[in-house]
Amino acid sequence: MIAHRAFPADGFAARWGTDDGVHVESLTLRWENEGWTAVGAVGREDIQYVVRLTARWAVSQFLLFRDLDEADLWLGTDGHGRWGEVNGAHRTDLDGATDIALAVTPFTHTVPIRRLPLAIGDGAELSVLDVDVDTLGAVSRPVVYERLAERRWRHEMSGESVEFDVDEYGLPLDIPGRFRRLEAGDSDGDGDGDGGSAHHDR
Repeated sequence: MIAHRAFPADGFAARWGTDDGVHVESLTLRWENEGWTAVGAVGREDIQYVVRLTARWAVSQFLLFRDLDEADLWLGTDGHGRWGEVNGAHRTDLDGATDIALAVTPFTHTVPIRRLPLAIGDGAELSVLDVDVDTLGAVSRPVVYERLAERRWRHEMSGESVEFDVDEYGLPLDIPGRFRRLEAGDSDGDGDGDGGSAHHDR
């Protein structure tokens, strides 16, 4: 197994632009409460997501903010594949999933990539919660991740396959036809530098 570089303890930030160069997502990672909190502000969809992770990169909570100061969708897991909503309602339809899939961001690939103990040439099938940011629907789907080279991966879900490279931290670079990783000085996108008008601070 080839290990990814540890994120700095004082946090990390990354940005992606949509492939057409119009919109930007800004991601921040913070170490808090003995785990990582990832916050992404996605300009095109004008949403903010929060993924709370254990120190071993297992998902513990997922929150999605659209129009309200309170989360429009808030899901949590016990770490053993059992999911529920913040009000305590058990979501049996989601049981067995380990990860989150959001089509609006490349970040959700990073979570299983950092956690899976895959050597080059190995692959793994797992179940993810495929979340629709428009309808707030969440469906459990099987996905496959395969490590093609030290920093190159293949992802397959719902019959669609894509290959992409990651940096030393396991964060995707360019996703063909969808996203481009931006450097600190790049000015592509919405022009506000913070991923759009999503403004919730969680």
